[in-house]
Amino acid sequence: MRVAQAAESIREEVAKAVVGQHAAVEQCLVALLAEGHVLLEGVPGIAKTLLVRALAKSLDLQYGRIQFTPDLMPTDVVGTNIFDPKTAEFKLRKGPVFVNVLLADEINRTPPKTQAALLEAMEERQVTLDGEPHPLPQPFAVFATQNPIEFEGTYPLPEAQQDRFLLKVVLDYPEQDVEGDVLRRHHAGFRPQALEAAGIRPVSGAQELAELQADCRSVRVEDKIFDYILGMVRDTRQANDLLFGASPRAGIALLHCGKALAAVRGRDFVIPDDVKELALPVLRHRVVLRPEAEVEGLTVDRVLASSIEAQVVPR
Repeated sequence: MRVAQAAESIREEVAKAVVGQHAAVEQCLVALLAEGHVLLEGVPGIAKTLLVRALAKSLDLQYGRIQFTPDLMPTDVVGTNIFDPKTAEFKLRKGPVFVNVLLADEINRTPPKTQAALLEAMEERQVTLDGEPHPLPQPFAVFATQNPIEFEGTYPLPEAQQDRFLLKVVLDYPEQDVEGDVLRRHHAGFRPQALEAAGIRPVSGAQELAELQADCRSVRVEDKIFDYILGMVRDTRQANDLLFGASPRAGIALLHCGKALAAVRGRDFVIPDDVKELALPVLRHRVVLRPEAEVEGLTVDRVLASSIEAQVVPR
């Protein structure tokens, strides 16, 4: 399939800037192909921002970045109407959200009112100013980052906002040999601020991405896969260690992600492994751990991993 060929070309370009993090790169690519948004979580300095920039550049998409801070206002995100005395009319001053790929850096450092400014953009692909809707460029994807280790001065994302993200991708520290490659690249002159010098070239574009997304939507799904997805999602609602489980939107997300991953792997049909591989990134931010389970040292990932492994894999 052409999706697999395009995905391989994109991965090769991203690898010119991002060493390792293969699973994270693939999951971000899957989210783009499935027309979704990504919540990136990881400690500072593990290439979250670099990954998004390299992905946008390899796809030749317009990239924008918002540094979320406690004093950021909703109009700083979506824009506002400004009165022009020359024409005696209001003109739209577009905010940084009017791009193809938006990096919402440290999204949990801004108050809920400003976080909510992204809700309409993420769900409807438009923003409404003074009652008038303004469509966003297509394609449109939000990649939001957050730091898991700092809680002072942060505002946890509401469940409704988290549920808008197709995937929550967790980036961990690189392996020793990978980290060694990073040092050698920087010693040789690599600069994250100058991706052009790294040799990243566009291998696709907005129109090509739209066609690849259409290819992913046409991937076949058998009834046994639907049952497998339903079993995973519904079991989260019965788990003793979870306060509440995943909504039907989680099942829809798992379906679309499974189809995109199948296309990336060169298939026009979904297999159980596609669903199983993406179940954790799809579900981890859509469920809430019971306080007593947290006291016992359990984590959402551990609880979900046990539930996923307990599912009967269709043959």
